[in-house]
Amino acid sequence: MKKMLFLIIVLCFSIHAQNPVNGGVVKTDTTLSHTLQRFVKEGGLDKEFDTGDDGMETISLAVIDLTGKEPVMGGVYPYNFIYPASVYKMYVAAEALEQVSQGKYSLYSDFIVKAPNAVDNTKEIKTDPRPLLKENDTVTVNYLLDLMITRSDNSAANCLIDLTRRENVNNLLHQYGWFGSEVTRKFLSRKYEDPGYDKVRGTVTCAQHAAEFMLRVQTNTLVNPWVSLQMKALLARQLDKSKLAAGLPANVMYSHKTGWFSYWTNDVGIVEDGKICYIVSCFVPVPEEQAIPKMKELSGKIYNYIKSIHPEKY
Repeated sequence: MKKMLFLIIVLCFSIHAQNPVNGGVVKTDTTLSHTLQRFVKEGGLDKEFDTGDDGMETISLAVIDLTGKEPVMGGVYPYNFIYPASVYKMYVAAEALEQVSQGKYSLYSDFIVKAPNAVDNTKEIKTDPRPLLKENDTVTVNYLLDLMITRSDNSAANCLIDLTRRENVNNLLHQYGWFGSEVTRKFLSRKYEDPGYDKVRGTVTCAQHAAEFMLRVQTNTLVNPWVSLQMKALLARQLDKSKLAAGLPANVMYSHKTGWFSYWTNDVGIVEDGKICYIVSCFVPVPEEQAIPKMKELSGKIYNYIKSIHPEKY
């Protein structure tokens, strides 16, 4: 009840983000927020869900419409911190790209996979032909980045967390005000964690922070244009098309990162069809099998709504 009250209070305040292009504030569109609330209710996602030991949890949803002259945003519990599953791999990727940009190493520097980082026994995307990483494999940083984002490979993520170091990833997040979204854990059992990380809280983030991350990617202001463009290129090659992507028309480009585990199913990305452009950030505390049809329906409704409020584009 205490958590629910907090979420209600947050929802009552204006949702806002800094506009990285002009330094202003992205205005809240109350009509967009109310429309999103209606869509969430129609999909049966407007309630608390039981997530086992983590208690009762709610959706976290944010949308930033970039189609008009000025961006506007809306959401449903956008500041609710929730387990992101593999979505937080994009935060690790951003720091790796920043370090490449700084000349600490190159995209083509070799990296040797070490235990206990090679954790995957099956591929997250079974149709991907690339083999599972094994201990003592030598691969490039670029290969790890692509594997981590496009296939959501956990072993690659663990390697890149070692390479970038968590404190550096979190310093990048703090630079943009994304406090609370710190990367705290690798994708492995706590008994194999690095000293000092075996008892930390699990990683969480919120739809608002993830949407702001994508806003910086889209406006080439995530660190610098090179990092932003490299990040978007990785996101554009995402292989998991089962969630929000499933509700979009075939002619739409969706650059995104998904994540799913146990009770949580998430998808965050940039939607573009050459006429409209928006960011959607959706974290649903529902197991993947149940969440997929709901997310497909929600995605289609959001796309059609954004399209309907910009008739001049069609």
